[in-house]
Amino acid sequence: MNFTKSIEVCFNKFTNFDGRASKSEFWWFQLFCLIVQIVGMLIDALLGYAELFVWIGYIIVLLPSVAVGARRLHDTGRSGWWQLLVLTIIGVIVLIVWWVADGDKKKNKFGQPIKL
Repeated sequence: MNFTKSIEVCFNKFTNFDGRASKSEFWWFQLFCLIVQIVGMLIDALLGYAELFVWIGYIIVLLPSVAVGARRLHDTGRSGWWQLLVLTIIGVIVLIVWWVADGDKKKNKFGQPIKL
């Protein structure tokens, strides 16, 4: 999956917490989220706003980002609820390790394997 396809899929499935997501879908979308935040910071700096556009960008990508994170965890055989670990400092490291891990090659309780 490429950058633009990932953005399209994630925004089309922004309320879909079922199924599985490939590593490329997840990480391309995370790159897009980072770019949105940087652009928001630049616009705020140029216009003199105090984080207005950063927050607008954050709100726009929040739900699709959580949904693709849950689907990515499903690909590794874990529940999307594990994303709550992001509320702890050490939990972020655990989540990154799981998000980087290869997905299950066979069917798991969340569906068929990803075919790219």
